[in-house]
Amino acid sequence: QYVPVKGDHVIGIVTVKAGDVFRLDVGGSEPASLSYLAFEGATKRNRPNVQVGDLIYGQFVVANKDMEPEMVCIDSNGKSSGMGIIGQDGFLFKVSLGLIRKLLAPKCEIIQELSQLYPFELVLGMNGRIWVKAKTVQQTLIIVNILEACEYMTAEQRKQALAKLSGN
Repeated sequence: QYVPVKGDHVIGIVTVKAGDVFRLDVGGSEPASLSYLAFEGATKRNRPNVQVGDLIYGQFVVANKDMEPEMVCIDSNGKSSGMGIIGQDGFLFKVSLGLIRKLLAPKCEIIQELSQLYPFELVLGMNGRIWVKAKTVQQTLIIVNILEACEYMTAEQRKQALAKLSGN
């Protein structure tokens, strides 16, 4: 089970819309809260269009055992910096936190190698959730399968699997 950490970027699923606050399932023991004002350009009049079931990529600003975890979708300058509502037509799946750390490492070979196969969008949450979207459903699922298998493959095995896919 994921334990929220201040500063972590995670993918949450909106479960409740309650007044000025959204509740998000982040895979922890309790839901996280997200204010409608915690989006770029949001004001009392200009609210973000967030629905129950939406995927949100955000960052924890409050995460300790005495308080409800709280997320935002803006950085310290009020900019979204890639955070916010994630597209509907991708694929969300869960992996181990160890694999997420590996994928988030700078110069991650796995992602560099995958990007040579097909163009795709990828969102990695420190809570073990990955959202991916390629041009077609088939390409998306191939990327999902490779990412899931990566955890137990050596670099050599991975290169062989990718070579088979790319037809070399």
